[in-house]
Amino acid sequence: MLNNDQAKRIEFPDIPVIDIAPLVRGDDVTNVAHAMRAASERVGFFYVRNHGVPQALIDRVYAASRRFFRQPLDVKQRVRINNLHRGFLEVGEAKMYEGARVDLKESFIWGLELDENDPDVRAGKKLMGPNQWPSDMPEFRAALDAYYEAILACGNRLLTAIAISLDLPPDFFTARFRKPLARGALIYYPPQPPGLGTEQFGVGPHTDYGGLTLLSQDDTGGLHVKGKSGEWVTAHPIAGTLVINIGDLMARWTNDHFISNPHRVVNSSGRERFSVAVFFDPSYDTVVDPAEVVRDREAAHHLPVVCGEYVVSRFDKAFAYRK
Repeated sequence: MLNNDQAKRIEFPDIPVIDIAPLVRGDDVTNVAHAMRAASERVGFFYVRNHGVPQALIDRVYAASRRFFRQPLDVKQRVRINNLHRGFLEVGEAKMYEGARVDLKESFIWGLELDENDPDVRAGKKLMGPNQWPSDMPEFRAALDAYYEAILACGNRLLTAIAISLDLPPDFFTARFRKPLARGALIYYPPQPPGLGTEQFGVGPHTDYGGLTLLSQDDTGGLHVKGKSGEWVTAHPIAGTLVINIGDLMARWTNDHFISNPHRVVNSSGRERFSVAVFFDPSYDTVVDPAEVVRDREAAHHLPVVCGEYVVSRFDKAFAYRK
């Protein structure tokens, strides 16, 4: 029996690595689409390589992240998380599971930049508005803005392939992600001190709320995914790849054919761990209705839900600052 902080190390095919160069080049994507669907139905996780996000840009983002998180706490608190869910979250403000302890991590969160004249901002739609940026780190915003643009382009390519795999029009999903509730998160996991027991996690076991998650992780390791046997297995770092996983809304949208799989982070490496996650969710008013995907082939398992309302309801349960 594995201890709670351990996971079985598996070979790469168990969480497949998919070369999505055809998506980037605009070639025939049939094989890529089939591979993504198979992975989404079997485990809900896959890696992508040749994804089109330049490594030099990824390196810039990690350099900015390290500089930000290594500042004193009072400096980071100048951009403390606000009600739009933008800014810095310190240890103790996120708890992604029902357990004994809060998650052992810090985050900086940003999203689609919208000013006060945007019609959705003026309408008071939650989670939509301007970002908060450290005033003395211009390179920080520049790196994160560029990464956000590149990763959303990657996300849209993945959505196109997913639509094709489900025999839907290629723009079925991308048309519903035109003004996405896409949140980027720089995440810092301090070394987990020994003696914290078996219920301490960098991020506790959870599923993601929305559409797709696109994750860049450093070479530290610590991401675990629930296997079909119930064991935790490692989604270990693979150079040049992003980790993609299916969120709850996408699983719902596909009538539970795609799996939103529990995962967690345990940083037992003895050193700092950094990652960059982008939670790529549909536009606020998108109605997620599985009947549109399965059509007359089977009965829908879920009633329609509005993306923004669903995501906000999940946020309200997970983050202490929203209590």
